[in-house]
Amino acid sequence: MARFTDSIRIIVRAGKGGAGAVSFFREKYLPKGGPDGGDGGKGGDVYIEARNSYHNLSHFFRDRVYKAENGRQGMGANRNGRTGADLVLRVPPGTEIIDEETSEVLFDLTEEGEPVAVALGGMGGKGNAFFKSSTNQTPRYAQPGMPGEERALCLNLKLIADVGLVGLPNAGKSTLLSRLTNAKPKIADYPFTTLIPNLGVIQRADGSSIRIADIPGIIEGAHRGLGLGLSFLRHIERVRAILFLVDINDDDPAYALRLLRSELETYNPALTLRPSAVLLSKADLGGEGVEVRVGSLLPGERLMPISSLTGLNLDRVVELIEELMG
Repeated sequence: MARFTDSIRIIVRAGKGGAGAVSFFREKYLPKGGPDGGDGGKGGDVYIEARNSYHNLSHFFRDRVYKAENGRQGMGANRNGRTGADLVLRVPPGTEIIDEETSEVLFDLTEEGEPVAVALGGMGGKGNAFFKSSTNQTPRYAQPGMPGEERALCLNLKLIADVGLVGLPNAGKSTLLSRLTNAKPKIADYPFTTLIPNLGVIQRADGSSIRIADIPGIIEGAHRGLGLGLSFLRHIERVRAILFLVDINDDDPAYALRLLRSELETYNPALTLRPSAVLLSKADLGGEGVEVRVGSLLPGERLMPISSLTGLNLDRVVELIEELMG
């Protein structure tokens, strides 16, 4: 299986323009036919295009230089050099393109569409035919081609999802995602089973879909890079709604929920404004009265006990998601 990569640095280099030619027309009876050196071809441009067939950035290599083709040199008989071929790099939707030198977000490719230019090829040089004039009948010089643009870029993927599942390690997010959607995440009974974000899709009856992202388990200090840190928090920035998963059997569910909300707020305060609800997972393992006990510890919260094992309330979770998304 390919390694999941959601952030990488690459270098892009557009093609150099071809040099103009120094040439003179020569024929048996026209020994001084004049200059006929053609222009050099323009260097190829570098483009980046979002494609739905790509899901992460693992097909790139860190710090590799991705180069477009150079323009060809001009030739005699007023023949211009060929333009260099463009280079098109493909990324998944949700990729930010950041200029490393200025930290400016050049493009945010949120959906599949037209390629965007990130480095322009150099212009080809003029051949000596261009410089002929009444005062200079035999120019013996031509222009060199111009260099193409070169840039160091940071590609930063943020998953495009409608709903984010957020919870402590081993809260049951992956299992829930596998029951609600077509996703097949790795599932096991130990913390940090999920080391990468997983994306699943619920197909609606009208043919549209709801995308749900399972964000790897949060721990205290995640916004400072602890645990899996920022490597997963960025993937929740684009969601429209958040489902917090709290183990109904947790010793202190109120603390767990406060921690989750605190980490999201510290990372990006705007996340606290997203519609949200709390799912009490693993309700099949709770003893008698556990739901009432947890409810008393979380007053004012919108709670829904669920069990991915028995299917308890999973149909209602889909209805809840529809409601949260408006």
